[in-house]
Amino acid sequence: MLDRIRTALETTLAAGGIPGAVAVVGNSEATLAQIAVGTKGPGGPPLAQDDLFQIASMTKAIASVAVMQLVEQGRIGLDDDLGTLLPALADPQVLEGFDDEGKPVTRPATGPISLRQLLTHTSGFGYEFMSAELTQWRAHNPAKAGSLTSLNLPLLADPGSQWIYGISTDWVGQVVEKLSGMKLGDWLARHITGPLRMTDTGFRFDEAIKARLTPLTVRTPDALVPFPVHFGGGEGAEFQSGGGGLIGTASDYMAFCRMILNRGSLNGARILRPETIADMSRNQVTMPAGRLVTNLPGMTGNIDLFPAMDCGWGLGFLINSQAGPDGRAAGSLAWDGIANSYFWIDPTNDIAAVIMMQHLPFGEQPALDVVHAFERAVYGV
Repeated sequence: MLDRIRTALETTLAAGGIPGAVAVVGNSEATLAQIAVGTKGPGGPPLAQDDLFQIASMTKAIASVAVMQLVEQGRIGLDDDLGTLLPALADPQVLEGFDDEGKPVTRPATGPISLRQLLTHTSGFGYEFMSAELTQWRAHNPAKAGSLTSLNLPLLADPGSQWIYGISTDWVGQVVEKLSGMKLGDWLARHITGPLRMTDTGFRFDEAIKARLTPLTVRTPDALVPFPVHFGGGEGAEFQSGGGGLIGTASDYMAFCRMILNRGSLNGARILRPETIADMSRNQVTMPAGRLVTNLPGMTGNIDLFPAMDCGWGLGFLINSQAGPDGRAAGSLAWDGIANSYFWIDPTNDIAAVIMMQHLPFGEQPALDVVHAFERAVYGV
């Protein structure tokens, strides 16, 4: 397997003009293969297996596990009205459009927002970089990136009515903080990353972290150029982003994936009950999930990881309803990060895989070619 992966990565990274990637494969028993190919940014030193990456939206699965720990403890229900816990969610407004002067027009939502809706991206919250309407709304309601005010977006649809990818998991992080009385990163360190020995995963963004961080780049017509952005909002952020703020290594994330494969435990550490993992792994939505439309092509393209099928969504994961074209079984769990990092967890075949690159735009064809080749190498297809 390792030889197949090395060949696949060397070939596709070079063809796509991508500096490098770190890939890890494991099962419920052990890590099976780990490799770093290429350089740490264009013209940089060789990429190492313990180099750090901004894992961006791969944070969402970890934050989802965190709040499910609180559900297990009986401190919140999946269908509770979150407005009683978080006043900012007590009177959700839906963006209807704009008046003749271009000013936003909103109306009260038809119902409250629940934790289940946040976890399944059916709350109605979107992302500005995927919504021209929210971009226009923001022009009338400016807020600094990483500020709590930046979370106060209107909904794009009534709660429960549509699958819309957005800031829902940032609000999940706020639920964790409100219920626990702890910063999200402190809860993770005590209850998830610490017990799983994910020692390199956290929200820190100090000089020591920056020294190990794989530089983020963006593709221009001529080359990949530096793009020094921190998706968690940087050192001045007012909250720790459950939707995209973690920095970590590929091997750390494999520990998280292997915990899911082991139905909530790893190396003697029980993170969640098996029945909770089963619930998170079950499709929770009645509409197709996982298709993304961009409002900022330089950051991300239009994304559909499985264009030949309608996917579902569990409590924190994309779920492919049929076998994937490159090897993974139906019912696998997956998601990704905007800097072109990807993972999947395949319980049927007892396989988990993580691959991390660090450039934009997300989901560009050269990056997807790397991911597809990696998956085929994992399964030997």
